[in-house]
Amino acid sequence: MFEKQKFTASVYKLTDLPKSELPQIVLCGRSNVGKSSFINSLFNQKNLAKTSSTPGKTRSINFYDIDSTFFMVDLPGYGYAKVSQSDRQKWGKLINDFFAESKNIVLVFHLIDCRHNPTELDIKLNQMLKDLNLPYNVILNKSDKLKQSEVSKSVKSVVQFFPELIFNVNLFLYSSVKGTGKKEIKKLLLSLFN
Repeated sequence: MFEKQKFTASVYKLTDLPKSELPQIVLCGRSNVGKSSFINSLFNQKNLAKTSSTPGKTRSINFYDIDSTFFMVDLPGYGYAKVSQSDRQKWGKLINDFFAESKNIVLVFHLIDCRHNPTELDIKLNQMLKDLNLPYNVILNKSDKLKQSEVSKSVKSVVQFFPELIFNVNLFLYSSVKGTGKKEIKKLLLSLFN
Protein backbone atom coordinates (compact mmCIF):
# COMPACT_ATOMS: atom_id res chain seq x y z
CA MET A 1 0.00 0.00 0.00
CA PHE A 2 0.94 3.71 -0.24
CA GLU A 3 2.25 3.27 -3.75
CA LYS A 4 0.00 5.57 -5.76
CA GLN A 5 -1.31 8.90 -4.58
CA LYS A 6 -2.97 11.54 -6.65
CA PHE A 7 -4.75 14.81 -6.11
CA THR A 8 -8.41 14.31 -7.07
CA ALA A 9 -10.46 17.44 -6.40
CA SER A 10 -10.75 20.82 -4.70
CA VAL A 11 -14.25 21.30 -3.39
CA TYR A 12 -15.76 24.67 -2.45
CA LYS A 13 -19.38 23.50 -2.14
CA LEU A 14 -20.66 20.22 -0.76
CA THR A 15 -22.61 19.57 -3.96
CA ASP A 16 -19.23 19.16 -5.70
CA LEU A 17 -17.95 16.38 -3.44
CA PRO A 18 -16.52 13.40 -5.38
CA LYS A 19 -19.22 10.83 -6.09
CA SER A 20 -17.24 8.02 -4.58
CA GLU A 21 -17.85 5.63 -1.73
CA LEU A 22 -14.15 5.40 -0.87
CA PRO A 23 -13.55 5.69 2.88
CA GLN A 24 -12.13 9.00 4.06
CA ILE A 25 -9.33 9.92 6.43
CA VAL A 26 -9.88 13.59 7.26
CA LEU A 27 -7.19 16.09 8.28
CA CYS A 28 -8.18 19.18 10.18
CA GLY A 29 -6.53 21.80 12.34
CA ARG A 30 -5.59 25.43 12.58
CA SER A 31 -4.19 27.34 9.64
CA ASN A 32 -0.44 26.88 9.44
CA VAL A 33 -0.42 23.67 11.51
CA GLY A 34 1.30 21.89 8.62
CA LYS A 35 -1.40 19.66 7.10
CA SER A 36 -0.01 19.91 3.55
CA SER A 37 3.54 19.13 4.72
CA PHE A 38 2.12 16.21 6.71
CA ILE A 39 0.51 14.74 3.55
CA ASN A 40 3.67 15.24 1.47
CA SER A 41 5.99 13.74 4.06
CA LEU A 42 3.71 10.80 4.91
CA PHE A 43 3.69 9.69 1.26
CA ASN A 44 7.26 10.79 0.41
CA GLN A 45 6.02 13.30 -2.15
CA LYS A 46 7.26 16.83 -2.62
CA ASN A 47 4.25 18.39 -4.29
CA LEU A 48 1.24 16.17 -3.72
CA ALA A 49 -0.28 18.84 -1.46
CA LYS A 50 0.58 22.45 -2.16
CA THR A 51 2.34 24.05 0.78
CA SER A 52 2.44 27.78 1.32
CA SER A 53 4.16 30.16 3.68
CA THR A 54 0.88 32.09 3.81
CA PRO A 55 -1.42 30.60 6.45
CA GLY A 56 -5.04 30.18 5.45
CA LYS A 57 -4.11 29.34 1.87
CA THR A 58 -6.25 26.20 1.67
CA ARG A 59 -9.80 27.44 1.27
CA SER A 60 -11.22 24.33 -0.28
CA ILE A 61 -11.69 20.74 0.83
CA ASN A 62 -8.92 18.88 -1.02
CA PHE A 63 -9.23 15.19 -1.87
CA TYR A 64 -6.24 12.90 -2.44
CA ASP A 65 -6.78 9.39 -3.73
CA ILE A 66 -4.46 6.95 -1.94
CA ASP A 67 -4.00 3.67 -3.85
CA SER A 68 -7.69 3.80 -4.84
CA THR A 69 -8.24 2.50 -1.28
CA PHE A 70 -9.16 5.67 0.59
CA PHE A 71 -9.26 9.44 0.29
CA MET A 72 -7.06 11.66 2.41
CA VAL A 73 -9.27 14.73 2.82
CA ASP A 74 -7.61 18.01 3.76
CA LEU A 75 -10.01 20.53 5.27
CA PRO A 76 -9.38 24.29 5.23
CA GLY A 77 -7.42 25.46 8.28
CA TYR A 78 -9.36 27.52 10.78
CA GLY A 79 -8.63 30.49 12.99
CA TYR A 80 -6.53 32.55 10.61
CA ALA A 81 -6.94 36.19 11.60
CA LYS A 82 -6.24 37.90 8.27
CA VAL A 83 -9.30 36.41 6.66
CA SER A 84 -12.53 38.41 6.59
CA GLN A 85 -15.26 37.46 9.04
CA SER A 86 -17.60 36.39 6.23
CA ASP A 87 -14.89 34.17 4.72
CA ARG A 88 -14.28 32.61 8.10
CA GLN A 89 -17.98 31.90 8.53
CA LYS A 90 -18.13 30.36 5.05
CA TRP A 91 -15.23 28.05 5.87
CA GLY A 92 -16.70 27.18 9.23
CA LYS A 93 -20.00 26.25 7.63
CA LEU A 94 -18.27 24.21 4.92
CA ILE A 95 -16.31 22.23 7.53
CA ASN A 96 -19.30 21.70 9.84
CA ASP A 97 -21.56 20.63 6.99
CA PHE A 98 -18.93 18.29 5.61
CA PHE A 99 -18.55 16.54 8.98
CA ALA A 100 -22.29 16.35 9.49
CA GLU A 101 -23.07 15.03 6.00
CA SER A 102 -20.18 12.79 4.95
CA LYS A 103 -21.02 9.14 5.46
CA ASN A 104 -17.58 7.82 4.55
CA ILE A 105 -15.37 9.19 7.33
CA VAL A 106 -13.36 6.38 8.90
CA LEU A 107 -11.02 8.51 11.01
CA VAL A 108 -10.22 12.17 11.65
CA PHE A 109 -6.68 13.37 12.28
CA HIS A 110 -6.80 16.57 14.32
CA LEU A 111 -3.41 18.27 13.94
CA ILE A 112 -2.18 20.55 16.72
CA ASP A 113 1.10 22.47 16.75
CA CYS A 114 2.98 20.83 19.62
CA ARG A 115 4.57 24.16 20.61
CA HIS A 116 1.22 25.56 21.73
CA ASN A 117 -1.66 24.51 23.93
CA PRO A 118 -4.88 23.65 22.07
CA THR A 119 -6.74 26.85 21.20
CA GLU A 120 -10.40 27.57 21.82
CA LEU A 121 -11.09 26.50 18.22
CA ASP A 122 -9.21 23.21 18.77
CA ILE A 123 -11.39 22.57 21.80
CA LYS A 124 -14.56 23.36 19.79
CA LEU A 125 -13.46 21.03 17.00
CA ASN A 126 -12.74 18.26 19.50
CA GLN A 127 -16.22 18.71 20.98
CA MET A 128 -17.83 18.65 17.54
CA LEU A 129 -16.07 15.38 16.66
CA LYS A 130 -17.33 13.87 19.93
CA ASP A 131 -20.87 15.16 19.34
CA LEU A 132 -20.90 13.63 15.87
CA ASN A 133 -19.43 10.38 17.20
CA LEU A 134 -16.52 10.51 14.78
CA PRO A 135 -13.39 8.52 15.65
CA TYR A 136 -10.35 10.80 15.84
CA ASN A 137 -6.67 10.87 16.67
CA VAL A 138 -4.65 13.91 17.65
CA ILE A 139 -1.33 14.50 15.94
CA LEU A 140 1.08 16.85 17.70
CA ASN A 141 2.84 18.26 14.67
CA LYS A 142 6.19 20.06 14.27
CA SER A 143 7.76 18.00 17.07
CA ASP A 144 11.23 18.74 15.62
CA LYS A 145 10.86 22.29 16.89
CA LEU A 146 10.91 21.18 20.55
CA LYS A 147 13.66 19.82 22.78
CA GLN A 148 13.09 16.30 24.12
CA SER A 149 12.12 17.62 27.58
CA GLU A 150 9.57 19.98 26.01
CA VAL A 151 8.05 17.18 23.94
CA SER A 152 6.87 15.22 26.99
CA LYS A 153 5.51 18.45 28.47
CA SER A 154 3.55 19.04 25.25
CA VAL A 155 2.10 15.49 25.38
CA LYS A 156 1.09 15.94 29.05
CA SER A 157 -0.47 19.30 28.30
CA VAL A 158 -2.68 18.07 25.43
CA VAL A 159 -3.84 15.10 27.56
CA GLN A 160 -4.97 17.58 30.23
CA PHE A 161 -7.21 19.20 27.60
CA PHE A 162 -8.37 15.91 26.09
CA PRO A 163 -8.09 13.17 28.76
CA GLU A 164 -9.27 10.43 26.36
CA LEU A 165 -5.96 10.61 24.49
CA ILE A 166 -3.34 7.89 24.99
CA PHE A 167 0.15 8.40 23.61
CA ASN A 168 0.88 6.18 20.57
CA VAL A 169 -2.71 4.85 20.57
CA ASN A 170 -4.74 7.89 19.51
CA LEU A 171 -2.16 10.61 20.15
CA PHE A 172 0.97 10.81 18.01
CA LEU A 173 3.99 13.05 17.65
CA TYR A 174 4.87 13.98 14.09
CA SER A 175 7.63 15.83 12.28
CA SER A 176 7.62 16.32 8.51
CA VAL A 177 11.26 17.37 8.81
CA LYS A 178 12.60 14.38 10.76
CA GLY A 179 9.98 11.78 9.84
CA THR A 180 9.03 11.25 13.49
CA GLY A 181 5.70 9.42 13.74
CA LYS A 182 5.55 8.43 10.07
CA LYS A 183 5.94 4.71 10.83
CA GLU A 184 3.22 4.81 13.50
CA ILE A 185 0.72 6.68 11.32
CA LYS A 186 1.30 4.35 8.35
CA LYS A 187 0.88 1.33 10.61
CA LEU A 188 -2.40 2.78 11.87
CA LEU A 189 -3.64 3.38 8.31
CA LEU A 190 -2.64 -0.13 7.26
CA SER A 191 -4.59 -1.57 10.18
CA LEU A 192 -7.70 0.28 8.97
CA PHE A 193 -7.52 -0.88 5.37
CA ASN A 194 -6.10 -4.39 5.52
